[in-house]
This record gives sequence, structure tokens and C-alpha cells, in this order.
Amino acid sequence: MDWTIIGINFAYAALGIVLMWVAYRVFDRLTPQVDFAEELKRGNIAVAIFIAALFIAIALIVGRSLN
Repeated sequence: MDWTIIGINFAYAALGIVLMWVAYRVFDRLTPQVDFAEELKRGNIAVAIFIAALFIAIALIVGRSLN
């Protein structure tokens, strides 16, 4: 087992998580009229589905860019 490959995989995973968080924050700043956290606390299912779709799309883009 090569530990450098495992370390690189963990680094890519951490980078992917950071990039997903940054992309979410950018999108949150671009839509100031919508308070996503407040809508989620109110139980707005549409906002939850939208954020899930956003995370999936960002994950696909980040995953492809890291390969």
C-alpha cells in the first residue's frame, strides 16, 4: 500500500470540500434576497432540494476538475 496515494486522495477530498463551501458562499452572496438558512429553518422543502442540487452540481464540476 502506497501512503502517498492515500494522502493525495485525502488532500483532494479536503480541497473538494473547501471548493464546495466557497462556491456555496459565492452563490449565497449573489442571491442576497434569499436567506437560505432561514428558509431551511422554516422547513422549506424547495430550498432544501435546490441546495442539494447545487451541491451535486458543484461536486460534479469540482470532481471533474480535480481529475
